[in-house]
Amino acid sequence: MPKVKRLLKNILVTGGAGFIGSNFIRYLFEKTDFNGIIVNVDKLTYAGDKENLSDIEKKYGQKRYFFKKKDICNIDELKEIFKSHSIDTVVHFAAESHVDRSITGPSDFIQTNIIGTFNLLEIVREMWTQGEENLFHHISTDEVFGSLGKEGYFVESTPYDPKSPYSASKASSDHLVRAYANTYKLPITLSNCSNNYGPFQYPEKLIPLIINRAITGRNLPVYGDGANIRDWLYVMDHCSAIWKIISDGKTGETYNIGGDSEKKNIEVVREICNLLDKIYPAKTNSNVSGIESYSELIKFVKDRPGHDKRYAINCEKIKKELKWEPSVSFDLGLKSTIKWYLKKFSSK
Repeated sequence: MPKVKRLLKNILVTGGAGFIGSNFIRYLFEKTDFNGIIVNVDKLTYAGDKENLSDIEKKYGQKRYFFKKKDICNIDELKEIFKSHSIDTVVHFAAESHVDRSITGPSDFIQTNIIGTFNLLEIVREMWTQGEENLFHHISTDEVFGSLGKEGYFVESTPYDPKSPYSASKASSDHLVRAYANTYKLPITLSNCSNNYGPFQYPEKLIPLIINRAITGRNLPVYGDGANIRDWLYVMDHCSAIWKIISDGKTGETYNIGGDSEKKNIEVVREICNLLDKIYPAKTNSNVSGIESYSELIKFVKDRPGHDKRYAINCEKIKKELKWEPSVSFDLGLKSTIKWYLKKFSSK
């Protein structure tokens, strides 16, 4: 495949105060040769925190980094940002993303994930001229593919089969992006990633939830029998993959991004407990009493509705075409993540 190498100047990052978005912005400033500007648009809902990038704002604010507290469902405010900052690239993270919340309250997922994406597509359709100097990159999830059996992997051509309101809303936004590329010739790329973990993740997700509950001496809830399998991707590996795609990926293409780290949920929980036993033993933790190991806090709970059994990503396409590989093993990434959260929680 011929090399693309886009000249990216003014990047709009949606959802840049959230987990993956804030790590991506940090990655661009600290790990790449990007020398343009970044405009971070985030509504600052419960999972977004402007403080995730306080050091970046202090160093680059009003010169190369601009934060805008805006809702992507407000198309007029978005248009003004595109005009005032001459946006040539969109990296679209903004999404409601927690499956449990989508089951109890799906409306926000429809508004943000579908209507918000539609608004962005309408703006770039109106404002951009065609050419390689523009790119709309859409971040999606492996959950749009549904559930796998004991064998097999999701590939870029796997038919969509979403099982929750969350994954259905993401599948819809994926289809919109591809439809706009086909109908209006918008320059797009799209990526579907596996489960991310690492610093700055909101503690409703499995890994930070278990860390937080363990060090505060509470039960560690595990759905069903804990045998559901996910592929785990360290967030900075995900960021490096996105950078590869928006720099060198072929316009119109989809790329799967995985960590090559399939684990049962119960294995992840037990590994967190084992590492905490070494790093912060229960006997030295004033919040915990009467146990020798954090694993004694594990409690199996009723499974959630529509809980997909197994996700597994085949990411040979991005490895072969863009020469990307995950660089952080699960063991190393998990240890680093635990240490980061211990520092964060102890500072409160």
